Amino acid sequence: MPDLRPEPRAAAAAAAGSLFLAGLLVSLRTTTHRDVPMAQFIVNLNASMPASDKFILHMLDPTHMFVQPHVAEMIRSKISEFRDQNSYEKPT
Repeated sequence: MPDLRPEPRAAAAAAAGSLFLAGLLVSLRTTTHRDVPMAQFIVNLNASMPASDKFILHMLDPTHMFVQPHVAEMIRSKISEFRDQNSYEKPT
């Protein structure tokens, strides 16, 4: 699952008067690999939405992005559905 968490530097950036995107940082990277295909799934999900419902605020690199805070559970749900549809079960 992607790491969906509030960006901890938000308060510090706001206090310093810096520009900061208020959102969740989505990290699709583990210690062993980058999950570029899953990041692309999220980008495609965002692209399929009407303009008023787009949720990606900023792409940092191929596996990190800022998204609207209210979409965290929707992203988890869509990824879970996608993985369930693309899972192989050995016939009995």
